[in-house]
Amino acid sequence: MMTLELQRFGVPFRRTSKTKKRMRRTHLKKEVGTITTCPNCGAAIRPHRACAKCGFYKGADVLNLKKEETTEETK
Repeated sequence: MMTLELQRFGVPFRRTSKTKKRMRRTHLKKEVGTITTCPNCGAAIRPHRACAKCGFYKGADVLNLKKEETTEETK
């Protein structure tokens, strides 16, 4: 006599409705990051980071970016 070994899986008693499925997935959405403006030059930056254009953070020049200025001394 042959015996079949069957595995029993958990099967949902009822179908999950669209509302229940969507309520479960509400926290999976993507969020837009916060963007502020640099008080020195007005460029768009992420908060609590130094500005990539002017190098300022909290009113201090932390990146020491130098702008190219043409003066009579360099000519």
